[in-house]
Amino acid sequence: MSSIIIRPLITEKMTAQGEKEGRYGFVVDRRSNKLEIRDAVEKEFNVTVTGVRTMIVRGKKRTRYTKSQVLRGSSSSWKKAIVTLAQGDSIDFFSNL
Repeated sequence: MSSIIIRPLITEKMTAQGEKEGRYGFVVDRRSNKLEIRDAVEKEFNVTVTGVRTMIVRGKKRTRYTKSQVLRGSSSSWKKAIVTLAQGDSIDFFSNL
């Protein structure tokens, strides 16, 4: 993967959207913008991108109870991009396994 695209989001919801509407999700670098994400996806997968939606997902608060103390922390925040492809294009994440 490129320095902008960290990894694809492979969930039930994103798989259904990919099959039905041609939308695919990626975890991307927080500093990247929509134009950079569009260029990276087009270059990496040889497809035509028609739309990019981005959002920053806040990290969750975590609490773990141990014998001596309560440990509190949080997972880190990350940026998600949902990419819509042109009609007829698709991405197969499992072809290189």
